[in-house]
Amino acid sequence: MAQQTQYTTAQAPLKAQLTRQGQLNSAGDARALYLKLFSGEMFKGFQHESIARDLVMKRTLKNGKSLQFIYTGRTTAEFHTPGNSILGNSDGAPPVAEKTITCDDLLISSAFVYELDETLAHFELRGEISKKIGYALAEKYDRLIFRAIAKGARQASPVSKTNFVEPGGTQIRVGSTTNDSDAFNAGNLVNAFYDAAAALDEKGVSSGGRVAVLNPRQYYALIQDIGSNGLINRDVQGTALQSGNGIIEIAGIKIYKSMNIPFLAKHGVAYGGTTGETSPSNLGSHVGTAIADGRASVDGLNNNYGNATDFNKSCGLIFQKEAAGVVEAIGPQVQVTSGDVSVVYQGDVILGRLAMGADFLNPAAAVELYVGASAPSAFGTTYPANA
Repeated sequence: MAQQTQYTTAQAPLKAQLTRQGQLNSAGDARALYLKLFSGEMFKGFQHESIARDLVMKRTLKNGKSLQFIYTGRTTAEFHTPGNSILGNSDGAPPVAEKTITCDDLLISSAFVYELDETLAHFELRGEISKKIGYALAEKYDRLIFRAIAKGARQASPVSKTNFVEPGGTQIRVGSTTNDSDAFNAGNLVNAFYDAAAALDEKGVSSGGRVAVLNPRQYYALIQDIGSNGLINRDVQGTALQSGNGIIEIAGIKIYKSMNIPFLAKHGVAYGGTTGETSPSNLGSHVGTAIADGRASVDGLNNNYGNATDFNKSCGLIFQKEAAGVVEAIGPQVQVTSGDVSVVYQGDVILGRLAMGADFLNPAAAVELYVGASAPSAFGTTYPANA
């Protein structure tokens, strides 16, 4: 009969002292540093793709579902009568109004990484996936903000007190025909920029922080033309003007390029029809996608961002920082499963998430460029309007 060996505590095998490379100071979560690595890749992807976040008013939302932005109208100056008490202007100026922006539901992008696939792969997978998750979040983030700015350009001011009505948004026609190709004509765009600058000046909008966002083909057509007519000194700015990151200016307006602006009912680009633009071959399925329904009736949305028909003639944006606001309850961040979940599924879920909402603030600071005989109509004037 086999004899069983009995181990005492002293004789039991020693527990190995592991060095966990993902652990911070040899304590806590064994994957803490890995999570930060993925966060870095996700943030890198988000920041690479998103330009709107730094071009509008951004606030952090805590302990509530919405945030009020206070809008103060103009005040007046009057002569003082000796002996009279000073208790504020006799006309009650300045008038004050508010604009409420509600946070939309949680926006997520995720991927499951099977551990065996990762082991067998000869390339680093998680960092690349995290970067693409950052791209996806940034794309959605910018699209919502740009649609909110276009919405604001069609609105009246929230200040409506008698004798103190503030100016509303501005819509400027690009070209003079009914063809969508006017949107790509550099001369038309230059004229629109000067019209927009004059309108912003007339409405008392600060000259600081004025920007424009065009689609890539508009941008490159523009810099080719304005480089030849003296508006840009190529010797000074060199190839930097090709970046589309606000290097060049027209009328004090810094110009950016993005595939996320609403453009002729699509995102960033439109071909065929009366655009005069020939579609390049092998575009892929994500280029020139139709604008998705962004009305408040759509699950997950608590703000009205319009739908495709609201932007069928929109072809660019010019605005100042106060044109729109974004509230963030959860900024861009990443989460990775670990522990029992990883054991059960033999892999990890990499999840990028953020919670935000956007809407227009000061319509006077927003300018929408459009083509065609009539300006696009206003939408979403009441909450939660679905038209």
